[in-house]
Amino acid sequence: MNTDRSDETAGDMLRESTERLLADVVTSAARAQVAAGEFPQDLWSAVEELGLPSALLPEEAGGFGVPIDEALPLLMVAGEHALPLPLADTMLAGLLLSKAGLEIPAGPFAVAPAADITLDASGRASGQARNVPWGRHARAVVALAGSASGTAVICLPQSALSVEPNTGIAGEPRDDLRFEGAAAATAKVAFGAREWRAAGAATRALLMAGALRSVTAMTAQYAQERKQFGRALGKFQAIQQSLAVLAGQTASAVAAAGIAAEAIAAWDDSLLPAVAAAKVRTGEAAGAGAAIAHQVHGAIGFTQEHRLHEFTRRLWGWRDEFGREAEWARELGRHLAAAGPDGLWPALTTV
Repeated sequence: MNTDRSDETAGDMLRESTERLLADVVTSAARAQVAAGEFPQDLWSAVEELGLPSALLPEEAGGFGVPIDEALPLLMVAGEHALPLPLADTMLAGLLLSKAGLEIPAGPFAVAPAADITLDASGRASGQARNVPWGRHARAVVALAGSASGTAVICLPQSALSVEPNTGIAGEPRDDLRFEGAAAATAKVAFGAREWRAAGAATRALLMAGALRSVTAMTAQYAQERKQFGRALGKFQAIQQSLAVLAGQTASAVAAAGIAAEAIAAWDDSLLPAVAAAKVRTGEAAGAGAAIAHQVHGAIGFTQEHRLHEFTRRLWGWRDEFGREAEWARELGRHLAAAGPDGLWPALTTV
């Protein structure tokens, strides 16, 4: 057997380590903790020990020194395991704080998808943020604030927040946060709300692509094991067609999520259209893929005991976060319209 691994990159090895870790530590007990409103601290400690929350940071800031487009696909692995942790948000917060030149404290972090925040002359923040993933469990919340002089990234400590707990469709925290005259680390940045949402949307595209991989494998296996009228479900032509569509949706989502990761790494003029296309495509795949998986599984797929809902409920939740398909389709439409007749084809082929 050829054991030569000389072509393996640091990103490849990091993904393999992540896969092994999550296969061991993501248990039903950890998910039950989240469902009961508790934070799975042992699971977070295991993820933190491997260094995953810092994966997008440069080496001098505690990262691995792995290129961003190689580190971001770790979120696809997290999606494959329906990881009940704010790993995506903590990685994203680290990246945004790094871009702002702010100190990066220890996580876990929450990132506000959108917020209504004002900064006074002394830099104190007042406002609110709604539906913040994992807000109650975060040591700090990272948000974007607007002002007369531009936009700023702010980092609010948990002690400054008033939390109104809510729960998303997957049973995970999606909280409303309020704060008044809160002392916050603040730094002006050159990007705005659209780029902010694009960065978050890219993380959700990667998570959805990973979850769809597991949904596809789970559904194909079930179709081979479950028998109806003396034959495995997978032997029926209608089921075969559905499985083929599911596999196609998953493949396109994985490809689109990869494009989003590359756009975040580049952080240039391609950011908005590339992420827009990726969030539209992965969102559509999440809806179609979850529907097919539940159709094939039948009633068993809706039961609490079966694992399918752990993935499909997260697919539905991630599809909503940082903008649904309609929002990003409008963004993509604006980009193509601005290209004009002569620039349409180059714009289409470079997204």
